[in-house]
Amino acid sequence: MVIDDRGEMIMNDKKNIMITTMPDGKKEEVEVLLAFKFNDNNKEYVIYTKNEVDENGNVTIYISNVVRTGANVSLATVADDAEWTRIKNVLRELSKSE
Repeated sequence: MVIDDRGEMIMNDKKNIMITTMPDGKKEEVEVLLAFKFNDNNKEYVIYTKNEVDENGNVTIYISNVVRTGANVSLATVADDAEWTRIKNVLRELSKSE
């Protein structure tokens, strides 16, 4: 799936791909691992990777808040500690079920 500049999704080789635009205007493809929403506050989140591997062989993942403003979709950092706690709890529950 590709999420283009308008926030639309399209299937792409069975991978979930999102095209992001960096602050310098450079476009970058990232692989979406998980997208979810908390119903009580209507906040959406996306977990994605650039498939970067650290010195220990671990793949780096990123977590962003999905912000929808009309037809525009952007990603924002998660700055609130309570939000981080909830997101970590979601990840823990998912890892238990696998």
